Amino acid sequence: MTTDFFQLLEKLILTTDVDEKCLGITTLNAELGETTQSIDRFKHSSPVIEIAKPGLPEKLKLVAPKNLSKRGINSVEGRLVLMHSLAHIEFNAINLAMDAAYRYRNQPSDFYLDWLQVAADEARHFKLIEAYLVDRGVAYGDYVAHNGLWEMAVQTSHDVLARMALVPRVLEARGLDVAPAIMEKLRKAQDMAAVEILNTIYLDEIEHVKIGSKWFSFECQNRNLDPRDTFVRLVNTHFHGKLMGPFNMPARLLAGFDQDEIESFK
Repeated sequence: MTTDFFQLLEKLILTTDVDEKCLGITTLNAELGETTQSIDRFKHSSPVIEIAKPGLPEKLKLVAPKNLSKRGINSVEGRLVLMHSLAHIEFNAINLAMDAAYRYRNQPSDFYLDWLQVAADEARHFKLIEAYLVDRGVAYGDYVAHNGLWEMAVQTSHDVLARMALVPRVLEARGLDVAPAIMEKLRKAQDMAAVEILNTIYLDEIEHVKIGSKWFSFECQNRNLDPRDTFVRLVNTHFHGKLMGPFNMPARLLAGFDQDEIESFK
């Protein structure tokens, strides 16, 4: 690879073009996945910049969560609003995964490969939802959205340990808790296309949270920290409010949590 690894990631995070971002990360992940060369040589090749806001479509309007559209899932319009909100989550997830690979230097090569794979998965998820919306006459950006996910990225930009704790193990893990109930509502509404998309995302997200747990544990071990105490401390520092159940115990156990850890949230 001749292009600077970190500069390319920075460019992809900042691009507002949906297709360019998705294709770019998919291509980069495929190229690095096929090479036998270590990506250690890309470290320190360019400085890290603070990114207050990632590249989003110019037509997309961001509002406070209280101003989001709320419609019942039994209506076509309600399901479109829901799927648009999920598209926004997945698009943010692309940026978040790329930012993990971009922001934190001096990590093992597998760290970068893991987060590039996550970003490529999120791009695939986004394109599945985008196709669903387009088939129904809606584009990403036709409804308003909020920027809460990236706010957590900014809060944790200073420390990879905090990022691994708060993004995959809090925000994304919450998706594991709520997804089964959403899929059941969609089944009752007989929207099996949406159910199939959400099930694909759900199964992949278990692995993504597991990757977050893996690198959280790695950092705790490197710093001689107790993982459970450290997680509680970081949640109390960066997360406003209490982690609320119900918790999807089987999915969380698969994703790297332990039973006692989950019980401590209650």
